[in-house]
Amino acid sequence: MDYDILILGAGPGGYVAGIRAAQLGAKVGIIEERELGGVCLNRGCIPTKALIESAHSYSTTKRGAEFGFTCSESKPDFTRVMKRKEEVSERLRKGIESLMKKNKIDVIRGRGKLLDKHTIEVTADGAARKVTGENLILATGSEPLRLPGFPFDGKTVLTSDDALKLDKLPASMLIVGGGYIGVEWASIFEQFGCQVTIVELMDQLLPRSDSDLAKELFRLFKKKKMDIFLGTKVEAVEVNAAGAKCKLSNGQELQVEKVLVSIGRSINSKGIGLDEVGVKTERGAVTIDEQCRTSVPNIYAIGDVTAKMMLAHVATRQGIVAVESIMGHHVKMDYRVIPACVFTEFEISSVGKSNVECKAAGLDVKEAKFPFMALGKAQATGETYGWAKIIADAKSGEVIGVHIIGAHSSALIAEAALAMSMEATVESIANTIHAHPTMPEVISECAEAWLGKAIHV
Repeated sequence: MDYDILILGAGPGGYVAGIRAAQLGAKVGIIEERELGGVCLNRGCIPTKALIESAHSYSTTKRGAEFGFTCSESKPDFTRVMKRKEEVSERLRKGIESLMKKNKIDVIRGRGKLLDKHTIEVTADGAARKVTGENLILATGSEPLRLPGFPFDGKTVLTSDDALKLDKLPASMLIVGGGYIGVEWASIFEQFGCQVTIVELMDQLLPRSDSDLAKELFRLFKKKKMDIFLGTKVEAVEVNAAGAKCKLSNGQELQVEKVLVSIGRSINSKGIGLDEVGVKTERGAVTIDEQCRTSVPNIYAIGDVTAKMMLAHVATRQGIVAVESIMGHHVKMDYRVIPACVFTEFEISSVGKSNVECKAAGLDVKEAKFPFMALGKAQATGETYGWAKIIADAKSGEVIGVHIIGAHSSALIAEAALAMSMEATVESIANTIHAHPTMPEVISECAEAWLGKAIHV
């Protein structure tokens, strides 16, 4: 065999799996057709967060008077904004390249396809070679889902990949889909001055999120003069000289400069030899067990191709679990406590069950909120918008879910995830001393509110 562990895909699941395997003494090869870092680093998490930070910084410059200073009028340089986004991704790509060399991991360039349970054929520049591994890990990821019948051209009708290549800020944009990808793009373009319209088929933004968070985001976006159509479908898009004319199911017609379709991700499981080797799939997703093992014992799968939760940190953890399982460690995936974050102008973060899920499950729960407005740190930094909510078992007080909207919530949610992983109670959170003045106090204050002992509200 050429390798102890051979990995197909170098995204946040694949490259991390490779590093952990090398740390544990395995000889590792990683096959990658495109850039190291996968979608997350090159077409997803990192470039969009760089854009969001640029948009947020621009918005902050317009609040100078609030903080006691004046500055000349600022305006976005969209070309420079996009260049910075590329610079951020490039620095991280080089970092991964260095890690590959440091850990003596072979990076094999090309497109891979399974030939048998130990062999992957790699094709690059018209030439093919066979590479073998004692164990294989599939980490082929996903790509933007395209709506049938839409005239995607990469210029007027865009996927999220296309949006990252824009060289000019559009005056107006229709975003099809109000999930986390759609609302992040909406926030980016709105802050830069684009007139944004969102059309969502379901009856709330962020359809699978806590309903209170969804309502709060809707209110925020409406306050920013966004047009939002819920329970509505885009029935037709016609490209014209001015952009695109869009027909909605409610009878309205909209003329916009750009249309961005962000309705989810399509799993990259086709054409990689799964059927030929006998790897079972369900609706395109590779079926795995708690160790990320597929129906073929020496073949594992991680990340978006498994469709468990299409989040980079889930892929990373799956990669570690798969490798440690291969190397004889007793580990398994636990999907109960996985934080999810949405990076709009005001971050939105959740872990555990939502209020809707608790109701559907018939759980006897109690919930409490605490506003950022009541925090000293929030007042000092001018980040007073938002709140934290704790949902816990009404009798035992065990934390079942935490949902936060507001500044730095993507960092704040980590405490809640740790508490839930340790099956902590609301009382234990309230009794944990939090430094003052800090934003994490919102968690302890919320716990006090749940116990009916709130101090600052």
